Amino acid sequence: MNRILVLYDSQTGNVAQMARLVADGAASVPGTEVRVRSVEEATADDVAWCDGLAVGSPTHMGILSWKMKRFWDETMGPSWMQVDGKIACAFSSAGGWGGGMELACQSILTVLMNFGFLTFGVTDYASKMLTPHYGAVVAKEPRSDGDQAVCRLLGRRLAEWTAVFVHGRKELHPALRVAERTPPG
Repeated sequence: MNRILVLYDSQTGNVAQMARLVADGAASVPGTEVRVRSVEEATADDVAWCDGLAVGSPTHMGILSWKMKRFWDETMGPSWMQVDGKIACAFSSAGGWGGGMELACQSILTVLMNFGFLTFGVTDYASKMLTPHYGAVVAKEPRSDGDQAVCRLLGRRLAEWTAVFVHGRKELHPALRVAERTPPG
């Protein structure tokens, strides 16, 4: 069974909405079990349980939130080297475009790499203008079809990579679906 954890911090509810969409995308891959946990309720055991991890945070001055950073410093600190080699990605929301959401994703990925996670970006387009190169990013809440699609795409790709690299399900490799990956428009 492919196991995905979607871990998030949400100040206004926008990142929580993104987390549910990322989880929907991951669950679309057959044989995948998904857990969604807020940073307040998550434990080190949740992270140890998963094969793949999607981490979401509001953008705070261009970086991850202090609650998410505290989780990795305090909750996960004692688990150093025990989650090495798991696969991970990031997502973030800010008050508007240009608010530093991609930088926030990069700060999340930096924390994850320090714990030994293998991180990735996605070159596929979720809509004409949206691709999660550094992670899924949305201004405010994910209302538009494109915003929702970019979150689902990130979750699906996480579940595909863990299925391929952890469980040997080579038929789920994204490169095998080239026709689906053509940029729109």
